[in-house]
Amino acid sequence: MTVTTTKDTSISHDISLVAKVRQLSFSQKLSSSTTGKNKDGLKLVSLFSGCGGLDLGFEEAGFNVIWANEFDKGIWETYEFNHKHTELDRRSITDIDALDIPECDGIIGGPPCQSWSEGGAKRGIEDKRGQLFFDYIRILKAKKPLFFLAENVSGMLLERHAPALESFKQLFQEAGYNLAFKMVNAADYNVPQDRKRVFFVGFRTDLGITFDFPAPTTDKERVTLRQAIGDLTEQPIGISNGITDDTPETTIPNHHYMTGGFSSIYMSRNRVRSWDEVSFTIQAQARQAPMHPQAPKMELVGTDQRALVKGKEDLYRRLSVRECARIQTFPDDFIFKYKNVAYGYKMIGNAVPVNLAKAMAFAIKEQLEKALKTH
Repeated sequence: MTVTTTKDTSISHDISLVAKVRQLSFSQKLSSSTTGKNKDGLKLVSLFSGCGGLDLGFEEAGFNVIWANEFDKGIWETYEFNHKHTELDRRSITDIDALDIPECDGIIGGPPCQSWSEGGAKRGIEDKRGQLFFDYIRILKAKKPLFFLAENVSGMLLERHAPALESFKQLFQEAGYNLAFKMVNAADYNVPQDRKRVFFVGFRTDLGITFDFPAPTTDKERVTLRQAIGDLTEQPIGISNGITDDTPETTIPNHHYMTGGFSSIYMSRNRVRSWDEVSFTIQAQARQAPMHPQAPKMELVGTDQRALVKGKEDLYRRLSVRECARIQTFPDDFIFKYKNVAYGYKMIGNAVPVNLAKAMAFAIKEQLEKALKTH
């Protein structure tokens, strides 16, 4: 897909007086943060944070997420356990005044995607969740950081959502940002999974930068399921009712999987990728998790109807929560807290893959560094 850019040419490419005054401190922060978490890195605010895959990717690129917002109470424990140095605001974003949010150098986040999903109701801006994009822009406009990044599902590109999409692009520009927009596949960025998502990335117009999306790093030689989960040889624990309270501990954290039957929709197409392929998209619904690659690919037995290979039925199981986390490139020390295994799948499936987030973060940082050095 071609990158779409919008730019306010009426504004000079020179950095504003305010930005010039702050330039030295930005340069120092950028040069001091190379890789790994850095409390001295550029300060970020995270909106619609979920469990924090996007946040972790930016932290691994040297940014410092100082404040985050997540309204889903089922995620709070996981976020706070894994992001101990970030303040988590638990209110609905609609109740948060921009004055309640600390000053920051960047804003990142992924407004809820269910309204735009190709597999969902596709109500888009007609859905209250779709309208939360406006709150993201409201806060961005009030805080005026150096840059922002917003992520969403590819369903946003459906023709029926075109007017809303163009409205969002215009609002980002009116907020004072040069906007770049593109759909990318996570598999091109060191993520063992086909996962197409759209990104809005903008630099403040007075910086004179229009974001260049990073070139694919693994477009020709992708990370396979064997490389991602091949070493997880311990059998995971199956959970039939979802509840994990009385489940024995696993040696590998979160190595549980959802058991139970497969719906007619699930059986309408193959759900197995082989060891030497990338995974299907990791979704937020437990029962829609892809099959483990130990099983042979499902057989086509009719129109939109697949079947398990006879005699091999015992090999078919859903990927475990930890296997899904590996495919989303979360490290093994990132622990998901849940009492129902379905919530583990939900948190992971809704997250931005860490490696994809990191690729975007490094590109943003490098382009900021280059711009600041030329002024």
